[in-house]
Amino acid sequence: MRDATLVFLIKRNEAQRIEDICLAMKKRGFGVNRWNGVGGKVTEGESIEEAAKREADEEIGVTLDKISKVAKLEFIFPHNSSWDQVVHVYFAEEWSGEPTESEEMRPEWFKVGAIPFSEMWPDDIFWLPKTLEGKLLEARFKFGEGDVVLGQEIKII
Repeated sequence: MRDATLVFLIKRNEAQRIEDICLAMKKRGFGVNRWNGVGGKVTEGESIEEAAKREADEEIGVTLDKISKVAKLEFIFPHNSSWDQVVHVYFAEEWSGEPTESEEMRPEWFKVGAIPFSEMWPDDIFWLPKTLEGKLLEARFKFGEGDVVLGQEIKII
């Protein structure tokens, strides 16, 4: 199963709660027309963190200074095993540059209470709120055709 990355830029309020999250609309390829974090495949000879930082630069033009791992998600697609992957999820609070649209992604800031879950992968509503509350987790999702979640296991670590 291949490794992939997912990074969300976040901003905290004075009480140190996450208040804003940067999502990006996928403009082509796998996950097209869905809001998500930025990320992608890990290339040979590259660490998972290096891949996360490279993808953020390529997809929204930001240089990540520091990232914090918040989740490890396993995705199983029995109808198309070439999509199976382990996604390493990070939050970034420090970066250089402003999120900028690319050929791949169109970034936009959202208030945590206004995340457009209906326009995201259907698993996101199960795990993303937990990470935004400060929980670290590992999860496994099984998808059927039409991106229906057939099963899920979420473990807070």
